[in-house]
Amino acid sequence: MLKKLKISKNAYWVGYVDDRKVPFHRLILEKGTTYNSYFLDTEKPTLIDTVDIEFGKVFVENLSQIIDPMKLAYIVINHVEPDHAGALPALVGKAKNAKIVTTALGAEELKHMFRLHNREFIIIKDGDTLDIGGKTLQFFETPYLHTEETMITYCIEDKTLYPCDQFSSHVATYDLFNDLAKEDIMPDFNVYYQLIMHPHRPYVQDMLQKINSLDIQMIAPSHGYILRSDAKQYIEAYDEMSKPKGNKKAAILFSTMTGNTTKVAKFIAEGLEEKGIEFRSINVDNADNETIKEAILEADALFFGSSTRYADMVGRLEDVLKELKDMDLSEKLAIAFGSYGWSGEAIQVIQDYLAASGMKVVDSSLLIKSTGMTHVQLPLRVKFTPAGEGAEQCVEVGKVIGDLLIA
Repeated sequence: MLKKLKISKNAYWVGYVDDRKVPFHRLILEKGTTYNSYFLDTEKPTLIDTVDIEFGKVFVENLSQIIDPMKLAYIVINHVEPDHAGALPALVGKAKNAKIVTTALGAEELKHMFRLHNREFIIIKDGDTLDIGGKTLQFFETPYLHTEETMITYCIEDKTLYPCDQFSSHVATYDLFNDLAKEDIMPDFNVYYQLIMHPHRPYVQDMLQKINSLDIQMIAPSHGYILRSDAKQYIEAYDEMSKPKGNKKAAILFSTMTGNTTKVAKFIAEGLEEKGIEFRSINVDNADNETIKEAILEADALFFGSSTRYADMVGRLEDVLKELKDMDLSEKLAIAFGSYGWSGEAIQVIQDYLAASGMKVVDSSLLIKSTGMTHVQLPLRVKFTPAGEGAEQCVEVGKVIGDLLIA
């Protein structure tokens, strides 16, 4: 078993190679994987990420043969999932002087996950730098790649990007460098992207914008091969795979009683517009059947909303919903929304109709399973009139659905 491997001047891989068939994200990794951790042997010794929680003890034992953990000045945690931050509980008791470097949300999650409330954290924001004595680290927040707290680390002097899960591949290898691989690594690289990153592809584009001006000569991810040969081709591959595909359209169809649901529809439309989605917003009580049917058939995403009166929908919306079963809508996204004053039953009745329509119904369960997002609640329920945080929630729903469409 490798204990360390030099990747550049005073920089070493100190991770763990897991060459079993590994259960991971409801899959079995037939080729295994690596948990890549990196040690920067500078004036202020720094560790970037750790390994899976299952191997925390052996990781700390191996690291202790390379450096006394008491001498560690910083532990950088790019992403708090247990396959990256999992060795922290085993490490922090020995690395008592180390400050933990992460995002604000990352710090909160680590405190609660591993009871680190008494540890000192350095909270980073986009573009922040940290002098570790002989090397300078620069940090960028990359939310939802693939969870909200994620960041990436760039070593300016080494021109090395440490992007955690981004640019990874699930392969157990002792060669570690892509130029030493005995086979083409691109298929495994692409499969990893499709499984882990593609659901978050709009955020991939955001990340690429942030690193665009960096001189990246090597990419040292948290799984699989270290990309020291032709790093640019892997960045270009992410760019190509995450680019928006085609022009997408949405339709917002609703009935309203006092105008509150109209306002909800307006704010949803603002979010769609921000993402460049062409949309039609139609009060079905004021539109003829042909206009409504045309909007439904043209749209890639359909929002159906109603106010609630006496535990039911208002206006003509239910008549529109009854027609859905006779249309071929299987490739479309469907979202329920509405305003209410008491319990808001109409929104759930809409949800029932959508579930029977053959469309892909976007709800909180689907969002969590496909993107990990928990800050958007669907169906969208707004009590009385949308204002302040309520209005922002409506706009965010439009943006999230827009991301799903353009990705």
